[in-house]
Amino acid sequence: MSGCDCGTACQVAPPDPGYRRALWIALVLNALMFGVELVYSFRADSVSLLADAVDFLGDAGNYAVALFVLGLAPVWRSRTALWKGGLMLCYGVFVLGKSAWQWSAGIVPEPAIMTWVSLLALVVNVGVAALLFAYRTGDAQARSVWLCSRNDALGNLAVIGAAAGVWATGHGWPDIAVALVLAGLALSSGVSVIRHARQELAQAAS
Repeated sequence: MSGCDCGTACQVAPPDPGYRRALWIALVLNALMFGVELVYSFRADSVSLLADAVDFLGDAGNYAVALFVLGLAPVWRSRTALWKGGLMLCYGVFVLGKSAWQWSAGIVPEPAIMTWVSLLALVVNVGVAALLFAYRTGDAQARSVWLCSRNDALGNLAVIGAAAGVWATGHGWPDIAVALVLAGLALSSGVSVIRHARQELAQAAS
């Protein structure tokens, strides 16, 4: 390594107060929206809404971890990002399994509930993404936080589209299709974050 062992001796720049504040706001909003979407996903019998609720919970945890590692050595931030990438992959697998169960049960969700809850979630996620936009090109840790926020906003638009599809067709397959899209976003983002974190760890070890 050039210089010193960044796991123990390098001086770490103090965290940006604006970034810390944005993470706290994101953490609180995501925790609140997890509760809202969890309750109404069961009322609506919507697997895509449930998937989005679980995503909110995962993101709240991600923001909490991001706050914890602020100011730590870069190698620890990369290791945390590696763990978070694995969490994204687990979330994607969970949604795939839940979607298969929903399909086999033949459940048709309630589109009105799906729509208004997703609109509320979209407002929250766009606001969080705007707060974090300036930090999207940082290290793997910052990148993983940004990807979560971006995926959430895209996911909300997809759930709104699913609600419209359920209303138009009277079937549950649009709900399943969107849940699969959300799973794909989680899987692809998880792979991206893991790859980036491994590159950073390899550079730190060289």
